[in-house]
Amino acid sequence: MIKDIKLNYEVNPETLAVIAKEINGQYISEIMENGELADYYVNQSPRKVMDYACKYFGSSLKGRQDGTKNVCGITHKAPISIDYSSGMYFFPTTSPQNPNCSWISHSHIDQIMKGPEQSTKIIFKNGRSVTLSVSHGSIINQVHRTAQFRYLLQNRIQYVLKA
Repeated sequence: MIKDIKLNYEVNPETLAVIAKEINGQYISEIMENGELADYYVNQSPRKVMDYACKYFGSSLKGRQDGTKNVCGITHKAPISIDYSSGMYFFPTTSPQNPNCSWISHSHIDQIMKGPEQSTKIIFKNGRSVTLSVSHGSIINQVHRTAQFRYLLQNRIQYVLKA
């Protein structure tokens, strides 16, 4: 039983992951942060947490997904840049429409390992880890797509800054 559940949370550069947790048929978010030993729990789905974060930086989750499509053509399980200047790039573990979808910070990943029964263990640079019920191949693909998106977006930004 989770005792302390916050009403909302602001994704920031120290956020490692926003993990979907089902409790009594409702989805809430488990927040993993760099430097924190204990996780936060938020009484919102990961999708709502991510949408709020995007809105804080002047867009929406849909707007960020549309931006990803424009930059590199990714339309399904699109990675997003919440705020490129802070290095906040996240990718979904499944379709964001799925209530069990979690979001992982691309910037904090150190290793990705196969787990048992189609699960994957993500190890972050600070040594913390999370095991998700998503195939290793799917997570590897999401990491690569996010890296490509980052590269293309940063090239666009550098081009504009030089002009």
